[in-house]
Amino acid sequence: MTKILPVAIVQAAPIPLAITDGITKATELAAEAIKQGAKLVAFGETFLGGYPLWLDEAPGAALWDHPGTRAMHRIMLENAIVANDERLLPLQELCDEHDACISIGAHERVRQSLYNNQLMLRPGQAPLDHRKLVPTHGERLIWMRGDGSTLGVHQAEWGKVGNLICWEHWMPLARAAMHNLGEAVHVAAWPTVREEYALNSRHYAFEGRCFVLAAGLVQRKDDLFDGLERTGGDGAAKELIQTIESDVLNKGQSLIAAPDSRVIVQAGEEEEILYADLDLSEIGANLTSLDTDGHYSRPDVFELKVDTRAKNGVKWGV
Repeated sequence: MTKILPVAIVQAAPIPLAITDGITKATELAAEAIKQGAKLVAFGETFLGGYPLWLDEAPGAALWDHPGTRAMHRIMLENAIVANDERLLPLQELCDEHDACISIGAHERVRQSLYNNQLMLRPGQAPLDHRKLVPTHGERLIWMRGDGSTLGVHQAEWGKVGNLICWEHWMPLARAAMHNLGEAVHVAAWPTVREEYALNSRHYAFEGRCFVLAAGLVQRKDDLFDGLERTGGDGAAKELIQTIESDVLNKGQSLIAAPDSRVIVQAGEEEEILYADLDLSEIGANLTSLDTDGHYSRPDVFELKVDTRAKNGVKWGV
């Protein structure tokens, strides 16, 4: 088993709304990271499509029938990735050619609904989905809730790797379920890794005795205008963006944490690729004192049941 794992976090600005162009950018950046030796490359939450910053930053965006919010939703539906999306093939080919994994967030369309999906692309296999279980606060205006069918990990030759998205990291039972799956490396996808998100990511590393790649975005108001123009533009959507006061909305600050919670490397607030070589032997050494899924658990007192059935709402057949 490989003991040293080269990894990278791509901290970059997405191309909001214009997912096809975003995939082109992601492929170029992932190729650069892989060229430097990375076997696991992580992007932040909804890199493909951009984080819907107007929900927090545009006054009135949550009002019923807001014209700009409606326009944005229509554009996201039209551009979102779908199952077996051929636009993802360039990223898949990178994984296949270099025996690497790429974790990347995207707006995904399933029937008529949007999901926040952190995809794990892996060599020789279909991408592993993880759809956000609970969209946070205003995000519920956009995204449907995921279900237990997308709680899982990828078994790489060096160990297991999984994803959770943003505030899922404050769901104790979600963490317990992922720890039970035995991650060696965990991708914590965030829109930006502010102080409390950094603390949360380091806590996950300590609790799960795993390495954590806390991946954030750099996103500006101008990026929203750029993405809107690339998708054909919309007057109501443009007016919504114009009401946003701040120019810089997501400030990166991605980090990589070790199983003892220490920060191995941390990014600043600009675009960059963060690299680290992870010594996977640290996991076993740290399990000596704490294994929350094993010798530090009490299965005779606490029991967790995870329903992994897909909840489609409609069942066809006899």
